[in-house]
Amino acid sequence: MNPIDRRQFLSATAAAGLFTGSGAIRTGIIGCGGRGEAAGLNALKAGPDVRIVALADLLRDRADEVRARLRSEAPDQVDIPNDRIFSGFDAYRHVIEASDVVLIANAARFHPLHLRAAIEAGKHAFLEKPHAIDPAGLKTIRAACELAKQKGLSVVSGLQSRYHPGYRETMARVHAGAIGDIIAIQETWLRPPYVLRQRRPDQSELLFQGANQYHFNWLSGDDVPQTLIHNLDRSSWALGEAQPLSCYGMGGRSTLLGEIYGNVFDHHSVVYDFPRGVRVYALCRTIDNCYNENSSLILGAKGRCDLLNLRIEGETNWQHEGDKSKNNAYDLEQAALFDAIRRNAPLNNGDYMVRSTQIVVMGQLSCYTGERITWDAVSNSNFAYPPAGEVNEHTEPPVRPGPNGIYPVFRPGVTRLL
Repeated sequence: MNPIDRRQFLSATAAAGLFTGSGAIRTGIIGCGGRGEAAGLNALKAGPDVRIVALADLLRDRADEVRARLRSEAPDQVDIPNDRIFSGFDAYRHVIEASDVVLIANAARFHPLHLRAAIEAGKHAFLEKPHAIDPAGLKTIRAACELAKQKGLSVVSGLQSRYHPGYRETMARVHAGAIGDIIAIQETWLRPPYVLRQRRPDQSELLFQGANQYHFNWLSGDDVPQTLIHNLDRSSWALGEAQPLSCYGMGGRSTLLGEIYGNVFDHHSVVYDFPRGVRVYALCRTIDNCYNENSSLILGAKGRCDLLNLRIEGETNWQHEGDKSKNNAYDLEQAALFDAIRRNAPLNNGDYMVRSTQIVVMGQLSCYTGERITWDAVSNSNFAYPPAGEVNEHTEPPVRPGPNGIYPVFRPGVTRLL
């Protein structure tokens, strides 16, 4: 039995045993946007013992809509009465209290706080990317993952490439020397903007920004953490879980004007210096009506690897021919989490969660400031995007639109953050 089939077999038999024995695994979702809903659907496929029992979102109507869609997909596994739908900035606390497992997929600013709260409460957690958006958040994530190890709790990362069977086989061939020594890597993700939410009538400035969180850097961290984290996690993986020594970047806003686009950049480029002279070139853009691409190209002395297309070319020519229907890494990461819980064999992705998040945080800071940023500078920094402390309905947003309705953005060469 190959490792993938064996893992699925163990997961299925463990699920059957638990379902007839100790009962359901109560699961709550924090964040009812697209990723929260999708993570819930992925979790429901992990076994008949998985029950979605609680939801939290900044906006109540969004949580109601997600409940309806989850029920339509798996009515026997969704048990969410009205009193277990929570809204507002403190809603996460109630979901943690009601659940055994928490799926955290809300605005990235809150990921460190909510992971820490879940682990302190003794709950297993799935954490979407990016896991933090600033150096202060990185420290919280690292500490929470260490606490999870001490308490025997599972923490699974939303960096789903690690669970993709095709990527794993292709990467194993790269590590075995199929393309020779790695010389450089190009990571590219060019796409239209993420979800844009119009301001509702009588909506406060804080709630508008919270609902439109992808477009405010104090909530999302901007596009290097939001999008390139998948790519740069794969680069670190290809290089033997390496971390860069330093990076320099450039970015800005060329096209996306208007209040709905908040204060994020619409293009970024970052060059990372890794050990042994390896350069990683990372590019992202979020503008409509442009050429789009998502790729991870690993260039070696004897060939190249097109990782996302599962192909190696050069002295060795190879194409993955596996069953692509088994390559849904979003399902597999949830299956791994619930399998670990059933078997009481904690799974902790904290090592690459923290490392890959720090890689993207340093890249974003370099793009914002125009400075060369070192790994050590981020490690030693306590910088956090304002506002300080926990956000509530009385918090003053750190940015407001100017007289022209456009939010001010950071200015490379002028802005200083670390």
